[in-house]
Amino acid sequence: MTVVDESGHVTALGAHYLDPLGAEEIRQAAAIVRAQHELADSAVFVTITLAEPSKEAIAEGDIEREAAIVTFDRAEGTVLEFLVSLDAERVRDSRRVDGVQPPFLVAEWEPFVEAVKADPRYREALARRGLTDLDLISIDPIPFGSWNEDASGRRLCRSTSFVRPRTPGGNRHARHVEGLVCVVDLQTMEVESVEDHGVVPLAPDVGEYEAASVGALRTDVRPLAIDQPEGASFEVAGWEVAWQKWRFRVGFNEREGLVLHDLRYEDGGRERSILQRASYTELAVTYADTSPGHWFMSFFDFGELQPGLLANSLSLGCDCLGLIHYFDVVLSNADGEPVELPNAVCLHEEDYGLLWKHADLDEQRAEVRRSRRLVISWIGTFGNYEYGFYWYFYQDGTIASEVKLTGILQTAVLQAGEQPISGVLVAPQVNGMSHQHVFNVRLDFDIDGPQNTVEEVWAEPRPSGPENPYGTAFVTRTRPLTRESEAKRRIDPLCARQWQIVNNGVTNVLGQPVAYRLVPGENVAPMVHPDSPYGRRAGFVEHHLHVTPYEPDERYAAGEYPYQHPGGAGLPEWTSADRPIANTDTVVWYTFGHHHVPRAEDWPVMPVAAIGFTLKPVGFFDRNPALDVPPPDPKHGRSCHEA
Repeated sequence: MTVVDESGHVTALGAHYLDPLGAEEIRQAAAIVRAQHELADSAVFVTITLAEPSKEAIAEGDIEREAAIVTFDRAEGTVLEFLVSLDAERVRDSRRVDGVQPPFLVAEWEPFVEAVKADPRYREALARRGLTDLDLISIDPIPFGSWNEDASGRRLCRSTSFVRPRTPGGNRHARHVEGLVCVVDLQTMEVESVEDHGVVPLAPDVGEYEAASVGALRTDVRPLAIDQPEGASFEVAGWEVAWQKWRFRVGFNEREGLVLHDLRYEDGGRERSILQRASYTELAVTYADTSPGHWFMSFFDFGELQPGLLANSLSLGCDCLGLIHYFDVVLSNADGEPVELPNAVCLHEEDYGLLWKHADLDEQRAEVRRSRRLVISWIGTFGNYEYGFYWYFYQDGTIASEVKLTGILQTAVLQAGEQPISGVLVAPQVNGMSHQHVFNVRLDFDIDGPQNTVEEVWAEPRPSGPENPYGTAFVTRTRPLTRESEAKRRIDPLCARQWQIVNNGVTNVLGQPVAYRLVPGENVAPMVHPDSPYGRRAGFVEHHLHVTPYEPDERYAAGEYPYQHPGGAGLPEWTSADRPIANTDTVVWYTFGHHHVPRAEDWPVMPVAAIGFTLKPVGFFDRNPALDVPPPDPKHGRSCHEA
């Protein structure tokens, strides 16, 4: 039993009610389900995660530690969900979910590859290409999707193949075996079909990128050391982080990866709430190529995979630099056993240039403050791609989030002299296929309390005339979004369209309602047709903004189980009710996309592309909250206060 006092602090021994499950809790939860519910030998555990308590339970302050469990019977194809009380050691609730498929399981990968390699039709197709050494063949699973094909309730997956160079550590994604696709029944691990769309020679470039294989390395890169002789400015107590005026809690699970809880900023001696919960809920990727071996290339990387289990163990000096605190993560495997992922989440500080400055020319004196930000991040390897997910906290109350994309391009192979249609030639006979990565983030706001309203803000020029005699006047317009139908919006940078989350019941010293503003960064419209099979499954991408009233079961933009789902789940389904959203417990869903037309410079490994958004305080504070940041301490040379 976890007991919470009025300030939200734990007053009883044991885990905080938002802490991720520990290894023993995972074992305990699995054992309770096995003991109290007869699981077939063919049943596997999909997820064993913390069942986060409801807001009502948190408000009452008497909270049980619970686990949410999903199992999948591979023989029967049935999905069961369980709610398990770890304190009472019993199953509190269970239900069968019909007509859905869980994500592709890490435990399915090896049997999937073995099934493909064992199929004589697949081996014959390789032999037609002169490929006989199966040890050099790498195979990736491609979730089956929903393409108006008759899957008849089966759990299916496609394959794509690559030839790894014989050199140790060779690039496994550089040389695609073009035109060879298998369809595998994941329940029986039988290969249903082998499609061979014609022999295309392997691309000549093996795409090596490791240091030993690229030739002479630069010799003018000197060491760069981050020195914090007095230690870091942040403090970590379990899963709680305190940094200067910021305080929040860290979570992590299989479906979302990093989760941030209860974000607060200390202002005038009191902690003010900003966000109850923030997480990424979906990553939809679609490719433009329609050739026989690639037309089905589309992914829901958060709903069709288990992204948390794909997290890297981060390395000091490589993934993170400076004085680091790492969070070790414990997740679960198909047997219900804990899986430990050391160094899965990195926390550190960064210098971020100027915070603010002004020079008084009369006095020949300048006031300067340097900006520092707190960074919390994790990186996952999703097949050929790496995604780094970063959250930034600034001294002036700003929050930002960024995704860094890198890794290996998904490629098609061309005949000699052939030019790509929906892509770019990035190496001889290698088509870097054009594609889009579309991310969705769920922001459960709590701007000085739960009663919030989202307003749209934009600028427009004033008409020419007496009120705009010089043609330079413009005004800022604001309108509240009162229902879900009004809050399905796209960005418009030409009129500086942004959205602010307002608490009309709390004002600053100027009488203005306190607010935070969502400032879009890079973004793009989706290139998929909304009535296409993929478009129906990814309906959330049609709008960059959705706003919903808080419902604890509305968690993922494309729905709970997008694997082979026909579409319409998630945000399209929920917002069709057109519920009121003004002055309520508000959840903002922001969708942003990276439009990737590859370049030759993206081969053989891509330099990072970064995309994200910013949350800025707007009247949340009475004045600049970073005035109290101390001046830089000049160790060398003249004072930075001298102009």
